[in-house]
Amino acid sequence: EPAPSDSERSFIAFDPLGVVLACMPWNFPYWQVFRCIAPALAAGNCVVLKHANNVTRCGIRIAEALREAGVPDGVFTMLVLRSDDVARVIADPRIAAVSLTGSTGAGASVASAAGQHIKKCVLELGGSDAFIVLEDADVAEAARVGVASRFLNAGQSCINAKRFIVVESVADAFENAFIDRVRQIRVGQPTDPETTMGPLARADLRDNIERQLRESVTRGARLRFGGERPGGRGFFLTPAVLTECDISMAAFTEETFGPLAAIARVRDEDEAVQLANHSEFGLGGNIWTRDRDRGIALAHRLETGGVFINGMTHSDPRLPFGGVRGSGYGRELHRFGIHEFVDIKTVWLPPQS
Repeated sequence: EPAPSDSERSFIAFDPLGVVLACMPWNFPYWQVFRCIAPALAAGNCVVLKHANNVTRCGIRIAEALREAGVPDGVFTMLVLRSDDVARVIADPRIAAVSLTGSTGAGASVASAAGQHIKKCVLELGGSDAFIVLEDADVAEAARVGVASRFLNAGQSCINAKRFIVVESVADAFENAFIDRVRQIRVGQPTDPETTMGPLARADLRDNIERQLRESVTRGARLRFGGERPGGRGFFLTPAVLTECDISMAAFTEETFGPLAAIARVRDEDEAVQLANHSEFGLGGNIWTRDRDRGIALAHRLETGGVFINGMTHSDPRLPFGGVRGSGYGRELHRFGIHEFVDIKTVWLPPQS
């Protein structure tokens, strides 16, 4: 890339770092891997994948697909190992950088291990995305998208809408429309074509959602729907909706990694922004308003890595993806995702005599 300076010629080179360790989670076992490794490979690096142990076969299929596509031997490697062994891999001098998608605790552990060896680290961690509905919003559409975003993958996504913050004047209409749509969700086996929401992945995830629900109700939240264990084999939980929530409640201050929606009411947009930013996380956010300029102005006030106005938060290869604060640092996708795994090198040549 040309870079004018006091020389006859200067430019910026983007050289690969070497081998990137990718530590990936189970909840989107294909997309999240490709979202990480595609920019790293495009930059000329090699990748070592440590996938979540409960989706090992997905990692094997990715390796097979890359080999069938013509990726040379050694450019992509998959390791099957325990999470406890990741620090030892990071310490290996052949590893130049590491990217992790996972929990905040896992991110802190990986960042610490990488920091001991001064190695580049990209972290995409948890989220507690706010979904702000202003008084001039299309309430019906906001409710439709809000339900889709909250209960996608049974609520097991870092960018699910989790905290619904609604201006008082439209709160009744939003809550009623939201609950009406939640009632239409059919919980069942993923192999059943009639199913619209499957089980949680593990028993402890369900237990934690139930704890957050109980503690929030104890503090004054109102359970409007769901939160029950239906019959059948699997870690099922009916989608739950809490209203009258506030910052004293676990459902509003912790990441809710499961099918639990927490709705709070506010007076105006200033209180909405204040409540949205009252979180250890900063991954994404939603704003619903018919005034696009108002939405853009509010987007600058949210302390997040991304804001979607009148639409569902999602990752798109054409846009950078990542968070701030407890949601991590660095970016995936877009050119910024490629630049995370290169040596941005200045090359300067003096004027010729």
